[in-house]
Amino acid sequence: MTNNKPVHILLVEDNPGDVRLTLEAFKVGKIKPNLSVVKDGDEALTFLYKLDEYNNAPRPDLIILDLNLPRRNGREVLEEIKKHRNLKRIPVIVLTTSQAEDDIRNVYDLHGNCYILKPIDFDQFIDVVDSIENFWLNTVKLPEG
Repeated sequence: MTNNKPVHILLVEDNPGDVRLTLEAFKVGKIKPNLSVVKDGDEALTFLYKLDEYNNAPRPDLIILDLNLPRRNGREVLEEIKKHRNLKRIPVIVLTTSQAEDDIRNVYDLHGNCYILKPIDFDQFIDVVDSIENFWLNTVKLPEG
């Protein structure tokens, strides 16, 4: 995926600590993606639909989505993304604390691309972000736009 085009990631996360961890983990990685951060499901869709203050927002190459969000939860955001003609091919990685089998099943039923449990330890968090980077930004070939 990484050629000369900068990689853009949309992080949808309401917990400031997890946002900070994710940003730090990407700083340690090989690829330095452009990251946009939104804090709830409504803001994520406003960003993706390029509405209001996000009318010039870039189309993300990858979305990292928490499930437990205020206003519109991650399941609702995922469902909206995957039914939208221009957004459905963007890989959505769910990064969450939920270990509930129903949540896991539901994410895959909604065509989420990956379900990852958030590690608590910083070194493990770096490993998770590194694996996301290696697989989704180095190994996988995705369609343009």
